[in-house]
Order: sequence, then structure tokens, then C-alpha cells
Amino acid sequence: MCLAKDLERKSMNQAISNTTRIKHINVELVKDALIELVFGTKQSISNITGLSVATCGNILNELIESGEVIEIDLEQPSGGRPARRFMYNANYSYVACIDLSYEQEIYKIAYAVTNLVGEIIEENSVIVDNITYQSIVHHIDRLIANYKIIKAIGIGVPAVVYEGVVVGECDIKNLTNFPLEKELRLVFGKEIIVENDMNLKALGFYRKQKYDNDQNIAVINFPKDKCLGSGVIVGGHVVKGNTNFAGEVSYLPLDVPQEQLVYEHNKDGCLVPSVVKIITSVIAVINPATIALTGELVKSDMLEDIFNGCLEIIPREHMPEIIIRENIQDDYINGLVSVTIESLTCDVQMVKKRI
Repeated sequence: MCLAKDLERKSMNQAISNTTRIKHINVELVKDALIELVFGTKQSISNITGLSVATCGNILNELIESGEVIEIDLEQPSGGRPARRFMYNANYSYVACIDLSYEQEIYKIAYAVTNLVGEIIEENSVIVDNITYQSIVHHIDRLIANYKIIKAIGIGVPAVVYEGVVVGECDIKNLTNFPLEKELRLVFGKEIIVENDMNLKALGFYRKQKYDNDQNIAVINFPKDKCLGSGVIVGGHVVKGNTNFAGEVSYLPLDVPQEQLVYEHNKDGCLVPSVVKIITSVIAVINPATIALTGELVKSDMLEDIFNGCLEIIPREHMPEIIIRENIQDDYINGLVSVTIESLTCDVQMVKKRI
């Protein structure tokens, strides 16, 4: 009898859990539809989401009560009763996005505060003496003091991040093997996302391309004073691997240390063979539509030689478009903003999330 009651209780709890998850998904569908429409009626939202008009109406009422949706002027009549119109309140809350970097012996913290559709409220960068956990906390404190409706914080770091921990080599030594995500959650009680910088750059670049269908792409970074790195997207989603190590192209067996690449960069044409080896390795594994090259070691006048070098190994019909992305900072911030906003959405809507 006890076993039967336990099974019944578990079944009921599961049913309640499933109902709650479905409700969360439906709420996200309505919000996404409103963002897409800018202005929407219950009927137009129903048409996009596939939900019933009654379900859309109930969700809209809840979102109006919370302030996340605003009711605006009635739709202009066309012979019948004018329909109520709704608009997503993009300023219902903000997110803060922080880029931590150490380049050419300079520590820099760049940040952007945006609303829920990615519109920039404030953007700036500061050079600091050092980057430590305490300095990050201080910086976030200041942003939250200025914008009390910040609900999520995204942080990009030049290192592998696994389960919120900065692992392995990190340009910012004070963060190596530090559980940054967990510690910041404890301090601020908000959604915190800590992510590898190259994954974010790849995502931001990918979204700017506005492909009609999900594609494979790679962004490969050839910096002068740091390890090589890449961000890889397959089927529209960032590939992170079993331990978030995917994309660490500096570990490819090139038999050329980083110092040698810098040396080769100073000799006309000598860097090209190493770049070709890396690119062809990526092409053979993910067959991308586009590869974007960035970093101080690659220049636009190398592009033709790089492409022709790849053609000696890869058949032309499998060659991707190869471009030089001299300034990828905008892509970086765009990717960071995207994942930070998405951290506030229902986690069962995985098809929508890219990281």
C-alpha cells in the first residue's frame, strides 16, 4: 500500500512539474512573439506561437501585472470591435555584460548595460592596475548601484570555463582555477554567466550574418602575445566539448610554438603555412560555411595566399568563405549580451539558446 502511495505521489509531482515547465515555455513563446511583432494582439500572438487565444490572453494578463508587457492603444477598427494591443517592455529590466582582458601588458574591463532586447544603455571601458575577484565585485557593485533593475550579469574571460570555473591557463592569472560564477552568485543573488571569450565572439559574429538556415562557422584568433584560440559553431550552436575545451587550436600538433608564429609574422609570407594547417584542420572537422580570421598576426594582404594554400589540401567544393575580421569587439559584446539575456529565459527552451 505504501509503495502504491509513493508511486502515486511521484506521478502527481511529475505531472505538476511538467505543467509548470510547459507554462514557462508558453510564457517565453509569448514574449518572443511580442519582441518579433513589436506590437501585437492576442490573435497575432496566437498565430505566431500556435497557442490558443485564451492561453495568450491569460499569459498577457500576468505579464501586464508584472510590468513585463505594456498595453497600448487599441488597434484601429476595421469594421469590428477594435482589438487590444500589447508591447513588450524592453526596459522591464537590464543586464550587465563585462569583458575582462589582458593584452599588451594592459588590464582592461569593458562593459555594457543593455535592456532586454539588447539596446545599449551605457557602454565604456576602463584600464586598471590589475584584475582580481575583488575588483570585479567592486565594478559590478557600481553598475548595480547605477542601474538597480539589472537582473543578470555576463562575464567574458580569455580562458576555458567549465561549470563556472576558470580552468587551465588564463591571461588573467588571479582568476585561474577560480569558481567565479558561483562566488558572484553568492554575493549578488543574480543570474551570473561566465563564458570563454572566443565562444562569445563566434556567437556574436554568427548572429550578425543572419543566415537563412543554421550553419557551421568558426572564428580563429591569431594574437601576437597570447595563445591561439577559436570559437566554433555547428548547426547554429556553440560547440563547447566534453570539458569546454573545444576550439583550443593552440594544441593542434603544428610543431610550431607560439613564439615561432610571432617570429614568422615578421617575415613576409612565412606565417601562411601555419595558418593554412590550422584552417584546413577546422575545415576537415566541421565543414564550415565561413571562417573568420582575427588577431594581430593575420592581415588582409595574406588572404589570397591563405586561400590558395588551403586549396592545395581541401577540394574547392568544400572550401568555406574565408574573411579577415580586424575588429571583433562588437561581435564579442553582441555575443555576450545575447547569452546574458538568454540566461533569464526558461532553461527548458534549449532550442532557442546558443550557448
